Parts: sequence; C-alpha cells; structure tokens
Amino acid sequence: MRTYNEAAMQAAPEQVFRLASEVERWPRHLDHYRSVRFRSGEAADGVVEMKAYRPFGALRWPVWWVSEMRMEPDRGRIVYRHIEGVTSGMDVEWIVEPHEGGSRAIIVHEWKQPPVGRLAASGIIGPGFVHAIAERTLMGLKTAAENGKGGE
Repeated sequence: MRTYNEAAMQAAPEQVFRLASEVERWPRHLDHYRSVRFRSGEAADGVVEMKAYRPFGALRWPVWWVSEMRMEPDRGRIVYRHIEGVTSGMDVEWIVEPHEGGSRAIIVHEWKQPPVGRLAASGIIGPGFVHAIAERTLMGLKTAAENGKGGE
C-alpha cells in the first residue's frame, strides 16, 4: 500500500519544516488531531504517540498510532516508522522543499507487509484513513504556515 499527498505553500521551507517537525504542537493547528506526545526521546528524534480523528460527515472515527520519528533537517526530511497500532510496520517520509517562491510539502506512506491484509490496507485503510488524514494534515499546516504561525 502506498499513498502520496502533496501541497504547495506560500511560506519559507524553514517555516513549513518547523511546523511539520513540532508534532506536539499539531493539535493547536490541526483540529483533527486529539493529542500528540513523545513517549521517549525529544522533539528531534524519539517515539511519538499520535491520536487523531478521521471525519466521516458528522461521525469522527478515533485513530491512533505510535511511531519512531527521526528528523533530517539538512535534507528537509522527517521519517517515521509506525511501531504500534493498526498501521504497525508502515514507513512514512515527509519532504519539505523550496517550490515557486514558497514550499512544497510531500508525505509518502508505504506499507510493504500490512498485518491486516493487502485488500484491507490498499482498499480501506490507505485511501479511507491514511491518505485522508495526511491530506487534512497538509491543508492544516498550509493554513498555519501561510498565516505566519510557524514561530509561535
């Protein structure tokens, strides 16, 4: 299963990267995130627990996962490996790069051996949850970056 999300933003790459990497602050900018906390490590590298909602009209389906997080600021990358939750084993790569006077943020999720089965992963979890939540995350970070909230 592979998903790809991308958003162009009228904000400097450094600002977008800062917003993307300060995951514990995501619930301030992203209304679909319930909480984000580090179980171990620090803001740059560690094990982070994320809880979000996937809206389906009026219904808000709660989801959660735990990831090992590693930042590579010199490459504009943040890398995750899901280690707990339904998406255990999923690899995630964030890339923030300069683009047309602003930035482009890309999120790629790859799940090579989903424990739930390929049909469930590629037919339901990938498009219905992973892609949808990543899209909301990028749009929320775009709004925050373009409104100058990268330095809060």
